[in-house]
Amino acid sequence: RKIKLTNEGILLRRRAEEILQLVDKTEKELVEQEEQVEGKISIGCGEIAAVQLLPKIIESFRRKYPRVTFDIFTATADLVKEQMEKGLLDIGLLLEPVDMEKYEFIRLNIREKWVVLMKSDDPLSKKETVSAKDLSVLPLILPRRMNVQSELANWFGKDFEKLNISFVSNLGTNAGVMAMHGLGYPISVEGAPRYWREDLLVQKKLHPEIKASTVIAWRRNIPYAKPVRLFIDEINAFKA
Repeated sequence: RKIKLTNEGILLRRRAEEILQLVDKTEKELVEQEEQVEGKISIGCGEIAAVQLLPKIIESFRRKYPRVTFDIFTATADLVKEQMEKGLLDIGLLLEPVDMEKYEFIRLNIREKWVVLMKSDDPLSKKETVSAKDLSVLPLILPRRMNVQSELANWFGKDFEKLNISFVSNLGTNAGVMAMHGLGYPISVEGAPRYWREDLLVQKKLHPEIKASTVIAWRRNIPYAKPVRLFIDEINAFKA
């Protein structure tokens, strides 16, 4: 016989898995509270241009504390923030807009530029920039985050409700795969698309230009493990 969980059972299993992850993480952190700095730092981030700053910070940090390792978790800002609030992630690299009331953060100098992806032989690929009018009749792939969609709604103006939205996607990579097969035009920040082969996909900036800021954040008033505390110090030094 087959057994299938109810919705309540699925929720209970998910919460149990999160609790076990948190217990395991806490046990490791307690063991790591020794004179020798070692352990793991978990960082959540999206597919954004500001990720290029992480190697610089981590490289400087690991010269001092080579026994510390890193766990990079890739997701949207909303999911990263949710995992931070549960204690499953230490640091978050978040694309704004995002509510930072409970967090200490540094706003980074890098501004994320919004682009649209398309196949390399698409007629729009010959243009320097792409306008709302150019996109108004095309099948679009928008970010899943509602507050980001609101930003795009302001850019499209009164025509936003008439758009042909074929997909929403939480990360740009899978949206790019859809675009490669001619199923839509993803609108996203230029972070991940810059690494696509230009013979497969190209990106064009939107006009008028849209930019977004990014923050690197951690929860306020939390007793972090020693490696995380030292890494936060490294972040603050990097800011200076």
